Amino acid sequence: MASDRTPIQVPELPESVADATVIALHKKAGDTVKRDELIAELETDKVVLEVSAPSAGTLVELSASEGDVVKADAVLGYLGPAKAASEDAEDEAGDEPAPAKSAHQAQPTESTPTAHDQEEGASAQPAAESEASGAAAGDATSAPPPSPSVRRLLQEAGLSPEDVEGTGEDGRIQREDVERVRGQRAGVGTTPKVEGSGTAARSAAAPAEPQDRAERIERVPMTRLRARIAERLLEAKQTTAMLTTFNEIDMSAAMALRSRYKETFEKRHSIKLGFMGLFVAAASRALERFPVVNAALDGDEIVYHHYSDIGIAVSSSRGLVVPVLRDTGNASIAEIERRIRDYAERARDGKLDIDELRGGTFTITNGGVFGSLFSTPILNPPQSAILGMHAIKERPVAVDGEVVVRPMMYVALSYDHRLVDGAEAVQFLVAIKEAIEDPARLLLDV
Repeated sequence: MASDRTPIQVPELPESVADATVIALHKKAGDTVKRDELIAELETDKVVLEVSAPSAGTLVELSASEGDVVKADAVLGYLGPAKAASEDAEDEAGDEPAPAKSAHQAQPTESTPTAHDQEEGASAQPAAESEASGAAAGDATSAPPPSPSVRRLLQEAGLSPEDVEGTGEDGRIQREDVERVRGQRAGVGTTPKVEGSGTAARSAAAPAEPQDRAERIERVPMTRLRARIAERLLEAKQTTAMLTTFNEIDMSAAMALRSRYKETFEKRHSIKLGFMGLFVAAASRALERFPVVNAALDGDEIVYHHYSDIGIAVSSSRGLVVPVLRDTGNASIAEIERRIRDYAERARDGKLDIDELRGGTFTITNGGVFGSLFSTPILNPPQSAILGMHAIKERPVAVDGEVVVRPMMYVALSYDHRLVDGAEAVQFLVAIKEAIEDPARLLLDV
């Protein structure tokens, strides 16, 4: 009965987001689900939202398909009571006569593995290709489901879990497995080895014909998040008077501090001591000294923020996201490090909440984790400045008239020159440099 059906609705969408795209359906009509079991994933231009079963039951109707665009509160399907749905299915099955089994179906042959053989592993040698494919299918279904980030990568590559052999624990599909199959399908690393020499070898190693290259071109639609990133970056370049100033930091003191206290810090706080915590703390102090760097333009007005909400750029399989660390000026380095690790883990799995990505008065991005030595970060409007960290490299530098080798890091501050003057930007970057080179300044607030 219709009154027994529970609607499965699209959750409330983030502010300024009108709709969402169904990127994955994890259940189909007729499946029995538990309360809070994942049914679908929806992608907005900011986050991925999960739609779970509001109660236990049977999915009696599913009105959405992958790729559909849905609005807030739209109905994706309906749940019915599990017992009632089971009885209806039995009644429907009873109305139709059972098909008579043929002699071939009733008597398993050598080339048709039985269900028992597939479950127990069938110790006898396979006599036909059907047995081998049956065993492979059994292995695929027994492997743990891929993580949300891997499922997203599979979708972007146009692959299904059955196309990829997992190398993780219990056969779980890893990112590397998807990239390997994706590369093989694109023709990367599949050039056959050519033996011999002379004209025959050169002919075998000749480039592919143009029509073969056309077949190796892949076109995939941009995800909503990637499209939004592109839109925001272009907006920043076109609507701000962006300028970048650079400096370099001697990381010797910070590295010595970390080496001395990392074990004690980890035992005390159950979190590793990194450099990002120090940079966030240093930036928070510098923002207090130079509030215009923490401000924003709103028409003809300057909006000053008497707090520091610092966004940390985090790379995920879906693209770059910037979760925000709230009120960092009143947070300890341990608390900052703990929140950064939590954000990084949940960004990888697509579990960040929309409120955690909203707002922010300043941003820090660390290209050094990927080996970047030098870059000019792009502003994150309406913010007026962004700090770029880079890789730590040993270089010869002059100290007290002598050339010594020190671990050095280039840092960059991109800022909106309409609001921030060059003198303030340079002094702000120098304040961060002094705090990192002499961490006692963070304790003494000097």
